[in-house]
Amino acid sequence: MSQSTPLQLPDATTDKFGRPMRDLRISVTDRCNFRCTYCMPAEIFGERYEFLPKPEILNFEEIERLARIFVGLGVNKLRITGGEPLVRAQLPALIERLVTIVGVEDVALTTNGFLLAKMAADLKQAGLQRITVSLDSLDEEVAKKMSGRPYGPEKTLEGIEEAARVGLAPIKIDAVVQRGENEHTIVDMARRFRGTGHIVRFIEYMDVGNRNGWKLDQVVTAMEIIERIGEEFPLEPVEPNYRGEVATRYRYKDGSGEIGVIASVSMPFCGDCTRARLTTDGRLVTCLFASGGKDLKSLLRGGASDEEIAAAISAVWSNRSDRYSELRESNTDWSGGDAGGSEGEKRKKIEMYQIGG
Repeated sequence: MSQSTPLQLPDATTDKFGRPMRDLRISVTDRCNFRCTYCMPAEIFGERYEFLPKPEILNFEEIERLARIFVGLGVNKLRITGGEPLVRAQLPALIERLVTIVGVEDVALTTNGFLLAKMAADLKQAGLQRITVSLDSLDEEVAKKMSGRPYGPEKTLEGIEEAARVGLAPIKIDAVVQRGENEHTIVDMARRFRGTGHIVRFIEYMDVGNRNGWKLDQVVTAMEIIERIGEEFPLEPVEPNYRGEVATRYRYKDGSGEIGVIASVSMPFCGDCTRARLTTDGRLVTCLFASGGKDLKSLLRGGASDEEIAAAISAVWSNRSDRYSELRESNTDWSGGDAGGSEGEKRKKIEMYQIGG
């Protein structure tokens, strides 16, 4: 498969904390076939909820053009997200476009895995390199409750097996840990995937968006997660793979693999964040906890040149000073289970399903 010529542009300046832009997360749809309680609770996102009309969503040509511009500004990793990206029609065709961009070193996708078994081969053939699958519990009833749907983990497990068979590896499996919901099943998750080559990453329940009813006392901290798993399977820390890696890595001392913890609440990772996010409707968002974003779709559809769009992106990034998790953590009273009047209580944030986590 031939590769397209990259846009020749100067590297983007670093942001106000010296962080370069290296990763772009592209949300291809705001729709999802799950109703996870921490993202799209069913009582809010019911049958009558109005998602974006098709004309408001970036088409594949627009996504490819923006991706090429971002790569010209220093991005080398692309991740496809949603909503649930596998509900976007003809998704492998987009993957084929993105992998031809010179300068892209990694194209990955995050999915809940429900449709993965029937799509994994096509995604691999299109050029997708890696996949991350969201799976919060192996317990049938817990999985049903957290996904907001009347089915357990079987379809997702089938998707993981098929993804492994076709070579979408290494496979990462993300589990959001929420106190009172699934913390009692995390050791089972570790046990199930230990020795398989898959990497389970346990994620602290985060205050993304405004509609998940987040409370600090529902957070199971990364250290508690590591202690629980380590009691059964001794662990030791591992150095990060690269600057800005989200998960803190631990490996089993017996050599049977590794796990990760994502601790944006108790141990924020903002300091090295190199991620930009592109929403389904074409806004550039510079933080997972952002309250808004730069409208790039209007530039695209208004006749702006690639150079003009690149200048707009660079201006946003060079003025970036996001470190929400660090600010929230510094204002949190862990002893009393109080978020301490953090910034998150004072401003509206973009919902997770719009920026893909």
